[in-house]
Amino acid sequence: MMNLQLEMKKRGVSLYDMQSVLGCTERTVRNKLSGATDFSYSEVLKIRDSFFPGMQLEYLFAMDDVRKE
Repeated sequence: MMNLQLEMKKRGVSLYDMQSVLGCTERTVRNKLSGATDFSYSEVLKIRDSFFPGMQLEYLFAMDDVRKE
């Protein structure tokens, strides 16, 4: 989720901002950003619409761990 974290920094979106929109704890947001747990589709839409309107979901939520064989 490096793109999401990069855009959060660019736009000054904090973990507190995210937890407020999602209605969860900071720990839950951290777990989702680290990939320990997944964002639901409704959470993805809330985040995009609240903080990054017009940005593509595929870009914001792209997986970082492209595995090489």
